[in-house]
Amino acid sequence: MYDAVADPYCYPGTTVLMNLPGLRSQEELNLFEAASTTQRADEPIPAGSLSVSYYQALHHHLFQDVYMFAGKFRTVRLSKDESAFCYPEHIEREMQTLFAGLEEKGFFAGLSPERFAAEAASFLATLNAVHPFREGNGRTQTLFLAVLADQVGRPLDLERLEPEAFLDAMIRSFGGDTAPLTENIQSII
Repeated sequence: MYDAVADPYCYPGTTVLMNLPGLRSQEELNLFEAASTTQRADEPIPAGSLSVSYYQALHHHLFQDVYMFAGKFRTVRLSKDESAFCYPEHIEREMQTLFAGLEEKGFFAGLSPERFAAEAASFLATLNAVHPFREGNGRTQTLFLAVLADQVGRPLDLERLEPEAFLDAMIRSFGGDTAPLTENIQSII
């Protein structure tokens, strides 16, 4: 569970995020969110260049049926366990910097699978530290990675992705160790 101070995203007196169907139970919301985002992930994704606004469009695509804030950067400070994410007042700047760097590196096109995986892991580690959305960051990161990989000729086989190992690798990358994340990405190219 995320920790947020004075969280206007939740129903008063709860930790349940306000949602479009008005679900007040975390269990019901989890089930609805999983079903809705799975359905949206199976649909054609938005077209666009690999930019900050495109990243926001991917989040909106996945979560449009669940949250009013789909595609919008969060406005509250957020942490998970002992990891504090980027303060909301810096999200826009950090996202612009991160995506400008991605473009400067040619979106990692023409790299060997090993080098692509290493560059993508570094990018994802930073993106995860920014954590621009109130909810749905991991799923949006994974979808963006798949789009990026496809666009540079390194398609991913997401069926081979092991969610628990990938999540553990993302957590370790937050502390600066991107080797497990690199290995996870390389294993699904």
